Amino acid sequence: MRDGVTPRAGALVLAVLAVQLAFIASYIGAFHKPSPHRIPIAVTAPAQRLDALARQLDTLPGAPLDARPVADEATARRMIEHREVYGAFVVSATDATDRLIIASGAGASAGQALEQIFTPLEDAQDRAFTLEDVKPALLGDARGLSGFYLALGWVVGGYLVAIALSASKGARPANPHRAAIRLLSLLAYALLSGLGGALIATAVTGAGAGHLAQLAWFGALLVLASGAVTMALQAALGFAGTGVAVLLFVVLGNPSAGGAYPAPLLPTFWRTIGPWLPPGLGTDAIRGIVYFDGAGVRRSALVLSSYALLGVLGTLLASGGATRIAAIVPRRR
Repeated sequence: MRDGVTPRAGALVLAVLAVQLAFIASYIGAFHKPSPHRIPIAVTAPAQRLDALARQLDTLPGAPLDARPVADEATARRMIEHREVYGAFVVSATDATDRLIIASGAGASAGQALEQIFTPLEDAQDRAFTLEDVKPALLGDARGLSGFYLALGWVVGGYLVAIALSASKGARPANPHRAAIRLLSLLAYALLSGLGGALIATAVTGAGAGHLAQLAWFGALLVLASGAVTMALQAALGFAGTGVAVLLFVVLGNPSAGGAYPAPLLPTFWRTIGPWLPPGLGTDAIRGIVYFDGAGVRRSALVLSSYALLGVLGTLLASGGATRIAAIVPRRR
């Protein structure tokens, strides 16, 4: 065996197997049984019924809804625009036909889940509802997934370019000067990648039409953040750092990003970590840019900026540590 596979290579194969099985477990764990959990929804009804209706919705078996009573429909619509809720339920005061307002642009699965929840509730009371989608998915954004795939492409590009740069003279930069050159190369790549992804999203699919500049700068930030963190992990851990980056951004980040299923439809672990990892931050912000006039983008940008800053500082500090170690070891010999 050693003629073809060294012990080090064998250990790497076992590490790849572990990451592969973790990938399978993460995706199956996140998607095998999507079920709504406290989906935020605004509720408005005649004053004498409002509080009782909100309590009824909050105490449904399995807690699928987080009902937020509001005074009127206008307030409910503003909450949808500000991404405080995934929809609104408007009870009619004059007849037996109510209205369910959804926003597919925030995730088509959430709207479908709301429709499935309210249908039997209305049937049980001999009532019905009409469905209104105030943020329907754009023509080039079937089921609102284009934002997820755009974010995923930018994240993948970020850590892949870090891996590509590590092929030049080792995963660990030998000194801060070399680390700085790699970081500047990453920045140039991020700017080109952000613009390129935004052009594809706007010109080819039309999914981000009218939002080229916003998507381009956010894409650059997303690439920079994921790439800088990968560089820092490589500088600190060597080749193993690449595996940690894949674990964070792919194994854990992709299924928790809210692409196919928004956070309220995911199991507890994935809906908890998703809003803090780059794929989820990217997906949420892109949907905010395209459908909601930038609502929610500030938070994603701040968290990603923190990722980028930590990545840059970590890369420079780790490379400085490598320099000190190299200077000390010869003296001990």
